[in-house]
Amino acid sequence: MYLIVIAWTYVTLMMAVAEATSPQGTVLGALITFALYGLLPMSILVYILGTPSRKRKIKAREAAEQAAYDAEQAAIVQQQAPDAGSAEPDAGREAATAAEGSAVTPVRKEP
Repeated sequence: MYLIVIAWTYVTLMMAVAEATSPQGTVLGALITFALYGLLPMSILVYILGTPSRKRKIKAREAAEQAAYDAEQAAIVQQQAPDAGSAEPDAGREAATAAEGSAVTPVRKEP
């Protein structure tokens, strides 16, 4: 991409020099030629071709921010309840209760 930009800038610079040194040309015309034929189209091209790179940088920055936030939240949770992270089952102190039957009988619509 940058090779295209450099080459086109060189071409438009030579166009501007040719216009400035010609008998009918002016320096103002050379500046306008360089700006309108060189700088303006190349700035648009660089902006369009640089869009994927900008998107990748934004996604990488958001991922880094999310990872930092997640690490911060994990540290806060660890400080608040240091033993809450253990996933050990109940050591048999009490028996697990079974699901009881429903005490309320279902109500049907009258036909």
